[in-house]
Amino acid sequence: MVYLVIYGLLSKLSRVNPAGDMNPPPPLSRERILQAAVGVADRAGLHALTMRRLGTELGVEAMSLYKHVASKDEILDGMVELVIGAIEVPSDGADWKEAVRQRAASARQVLSRHSWAIGLLEARGSTGPTALGYLDAIIGTLRSAGFSIENAAHAFWLLDSYVYGHVIQETSMSLRGSEETNLGSGSTPDRIPSVDHPHLAELARHARRSKYSFDTEFEFGLSLILDALERTLR
Repeated sequence: MVYLVIYGLLSKLSRVNPAGDMNPPPPLSRERILQAAVGVADRAGLHALTMRRLGTELGVEAMSLYKHVASKDEILDGMVELVIGAIEVPSDGADWKEAVRQRAASARQVLSRHSWAIGLLEARGSTGPTALGYLDAIIGTLRSAGFSIENAAHAFWLLDSYVYGHVIQETSMSLRGSEETNLGSGSTPDRIPSVDHPHLAELARHARRSKYSFDTEFEFGLSLILDALERTLR
C-alpha cells in the first residue's frame, strides 16, 4: 500500500512543470480552435458544431473563443482551408495525367475522412489563400498540358463531381470495417425473380461471386475520365 502511494506521488510530480502546473493545456489559439472544430465535425457531424460545444472541447468558456476568431463563419471558412490544405497539389512540370490522378486520389482520401466538408466547400466557396492556391495549381496543370480554358473548366468540374459523388456514395453505404466486402452476400439473387428482372438477377449473381472494392471502382471510373479528357487534347 505504501509503495502504491509513493508511486502515485512520483507520477504526479513527474507531470509538474517548473512553474508547478499539472500538464497545462497549450494556450488557446486560432489553430487549436479550428483543429477542434474539425474534430467535432468528424465525430458528430457539422450540425453538432456550436460555439458552446467547441468551448467544452477546448476546456474554456465559449466567449473565450471570440478572442481568436470573430465568428462561427470564420471558423467554418478556416475549416475549409484546413481540409483543402491536406489535399495534394499538383507540382509544376508534372505529367498532367498523373498529377490529376494523384490529386483526385488525394482529394478522395481527405474528403473520406471529412465527408461533411463536401457540402461546406460548396456552400462557403473557396476564397481563402490555401483554397485559391489549390484551385490555381489544378487549372494551371491542365492549361500547361494544352487544354483550352474552356476544356480545363470542364475537366475541373467533371473531376470534382466524380470525386464528391464517390465519397458521398462510400459514406452512405457505411460498410463498417474493410472497404472490400461481398455485395452479393445473403440471398439477394434468390429474391430477384429472373423472369421479371433477368438483367438485375444476373448482376446480383455476379455480385455474389465477386468482391466489391471502393478503390477498384474509383480507379476504373477515374481512368475512363482521364482517357476521355486526353482525347480532347488530340
